[in-house]
Amino acid sequence: MFDFIEISGGRELSGEILASGAKNAALPVLCATLLCSEPVKITNVPNLEDVNLCLRLLDTFGAETGFNNGIVEVSVPSLKAAEASYSLVKALRASFWVLAPLLSRGGAARVALPGGDIIGARPVDMHLEALGKMGAEIKVKNGVVFATAASGLKGAEINFRFPSVGATHQVLMAASLARGTTLLKGAAREPEVVALADFINAAGGDIEGAGSDTIVIRGKEELAGANFSLIGDRIEAATYLLAAAASGGCVTVAGVNPLHLRPLPDILLQAGCDIAVGRDKITISSQRRLKPLKVTTAPYPGFATDMQALLMAALTIADGVSVIEETVFEGRFGHVAELCRMGANISVRDQVATITGVECLSAAPVEALDIRAGAALVIAALAAEGTSRIYEIQHLRRGYERLEEKFSSLGALIGKRLSDPEDYLLTGC
Repeated sequence: MFDFIEISGGRELSGEILASGAKNAALPVLCATLLCSEPVKITNVPNLEDVNLCLRLLDTFGAETGFNNGIVEVSVPSLKAAEASYSLVKALRASFWVLAPLLSRGGAARVALPGGDIIGARPVDMHLEALGKMGAEIKVKNGVVFATAASGLKGAEINFRFPSVGATHQVLMAASLARGTTLLKGAAREPEVVALADFINAAGGDIEGAGSDTIVIRGKEELAGANFSLIGDRIEAATYLLAAAASGGCVTVAGVNPLHLRPLPDILLQAGCDIAVGRDKITISSQRRLKPLKVTTAPYPGFATDMQALLMAALTIADGVSVIEETVFEGRFGHVAELCRMGANISVRDQVATITGVECLSAAPVEALDIRAGAALVIAALAAEGTSRIYEIQHLRRGYERLEEKFSSLGALIGKRLSDPEDYLLTGC
């Protein structure tokens, strides 16, 4: 027996929802709790499969964890293990980030290589090169990274050839307990990087420059505990905004900093939507077919690769020909074939997708290949004529909290259905 999401499209969306805490901030912050010798309390944590996997991983290192009603409490008075199993790293790529705190606080780590996935290889060589410059001895054997720093890590000057978010997270954690000062140039600038730096500082760390391409980390002998609240999820917010852009209507997403969404608000304005921005909310109004766009993905503050599939879904019914160039991940057009099953007209050459807008999409059974591909199919199904079924929805559970409930509150006809007709759950009707 398996479940799927069923959506009856063609309805305008209207109302206000609250964005959940950012998954992509929650995971590095949870890994960083291994650096702290005193209890940590984190609020606004989304109840997602990836978050729960990360908590299971922390437990293997001797952490005492609790998760209830959006609040995570973690206590790691001492590390009781130094190995991250392949099964957990395979299930959650962010597990690889424990390498730095295990080295910084425990002096040794054994972490399986995460390997590639459906959106691209995402190699970790930059992570290992940075830790090597900080004094770690690293060997890779049989798919496992063996790292030691018996005398502790030391500050270093590190220059990234590409602003990798994951490698930036790794260096921030490693350097926070290193001897001396680390200068990181070419750092990623994403809001989630800033969130991790803010958490480390709240625990007694000393990081300056997060959010720019140059970060200075002054190592401390230890980090204490902290009370910390996560930022809102900008990718989730973009999903609801682009769903409204495709389906029509007026939707407000609260609980997110609109600056974190840039340049999406400007892109939506170019597409003919009306946008209103508040301090912690953003509203979109769309009553007409979108205008075509030309967009290129790029590291923050450029257009996020995580929003690419979402925008493409909305542009499938734009009035004209749009072009999206993917420059971050080489394999991130897997959703194209599924959108075409719904009547979209999309061609891909190398890393460029050309989307010729159609009058209307048609409902179809489709399959989510990853988190954002699944969200793109939800957007397309909401705008399509008829009733669509989206399968492999475990991917959506990794990145979206209460997705059906939130869309239902906006007027969508959406629900989870089990393959057994006697087990039927549908909300929003």
